[in-house]
Amino acid sequence: MAFDYDLFVIGGGSGGVRAARVAAQDTGAKVALAEEDRYGGTCVIRGCVPKKLMVFASGYAGLAQEAQAYGWDVSNKGFDWKAFQKKMHAELDRLEGIYRNLLKNAGVETFDSRARIADAHTVELADGTRKTAKHILIAVGGRPVKPAIAGAEHAITSNEIFDLESLPKSMLIVGGGYIASEFAGVMNGMGVETTQFYRGDQILRGFDDEARTVVAQEMVVKGVNLELNTNIAEMRREGAGIWVKDTNGVERSFDQVMFATGRAPNSDNLGLEDVGVALGRKGEVVVDEYSQTGVPSIYAVGDVTDRANLTPVAIREGMAFVETVFKGNPTKPDHDLIPTAIFTQPEMGTVGLSEEEAKAQEPIEVYSTSFKPMQQSFAGQAEKVLMKLIVSQANRKVLGCHIVAPGAGELIQLAGIAVKMGATKEDFDRTVAVHPTMSEELVTMKTPTRTG
Repeated sequence: MAFDYDLFVIGGGSGGVRAARVAAQDTGAKVALAEEDRYGGTCVIRGCVPKKLMVFASGYAGLAQEAQAYGWDVSNKGFDWKAFQKKMHAELDRLEGIYRNLLKNAGVETFDSRARIADAHTVELADGTRKTAKHILIAVGGRPVKPAIAGAEHAITSNEIFDLESLPKSMLIVGGGYIASEFAGVMNGMGVETTQFYRGDQILRGFDDEARTVVAQEMVVKGVNLELNTNIAEMRREGAGIWVKDTNGVERSFDQVMFATGRAPNSDNLGLEDVGVALGRKGEVVVDEYSQTGVPSIYAVGDVTDRANLTPVAIREGMAFVETVFKGNPTKPDHDLIPTAIFTQPEMGTVGLSEEEAKAQEPIEVYSTSFKPMQQSFAGQAEKVLMKLIVSQANRKVLGCHIVAPGAGELIQLAGIAVKMGATKEDFDRTVAVHPTMSEELVTMKTPTRTG
């Protein structure tokens, strides 16, 4: 059978665009891609990129005070949300244009349209046009979801926070994951009176206990009103604000409420189950280790598969798909030892096992140190950082590295290389310290803090 295309990609985010571009450019495949919204997906349009710009912007809050401690005559006249927002959206427009040009220059035909699966080799566009393809790749990502609470419609999610008309004076952020915790720091830094509810005992569940405790404590020191074991019981619009009653019976009002309580795969109404593609309990597309669904011609990558929901992982999965399907080189995307940065304030970087995970697996040694960094200490600030290594007693390999510090995301990228290569504690010890830096602590900790 002759197909219109060798590959049809549904979804113009990081994973889909990379797979489409590389398949067309490197193998000469005839490729098409459909995107119903903006090119660049969650990461570029309503995720990592604008969020990191907001993190940068909010981080300047204490700069004037710190600069004065170092002898500079600097004043802080406040934050102009509108000026920043205008420039941020201009940058997102620029990046979307780059994504479109990458596809165009690679020879990928694009359709600004929603698309759904009609059969194993056919895609139907919104206007009813049908296109056939030898292979179909689902790369439609995920979306934030609101909990089933009365009045939840009055709240926003991380999708809408970039488009606020003005900064609220007070804001409640509900959730304890990295998105909720990052935006709590951002809004607090921008001068918003920020409260964060989390129903559990501590934020950033799943990360190293010691590291997440340091993050939480420092967030509170910086001004975030963090309320643990607390959730919204009910909420309603009252005038210009939102009235909230929490699960402890406390009532108060906020100018804005944001839910960051989870995300769901965008697998709805794609026709997947009708053609035999299995969906999991949360709606994720079920794939094997080569990203192939139960229908041999249909593959899926990125957040819609709910494996490791990170932009670089989606890109790696897209590349592995091209290697497997178009280059004849079966390649499994590697989801082991993924370095991760959480852009809370303070920032956290992590790779490998937490102390709790490692302890459950084998006997370990823990090397941990917490201290005030020179730059902030000189300025009279109480900010603490944490450097931590988890080491196997049996083979001395570093099983995990956890950093809470300014620039932790930059540091963990390099530490991640060592951990991925299987470096031992002695390999770290043999490395000469770079002095004076915070990161030298990673190679100067000689005595275990504890064993387990």
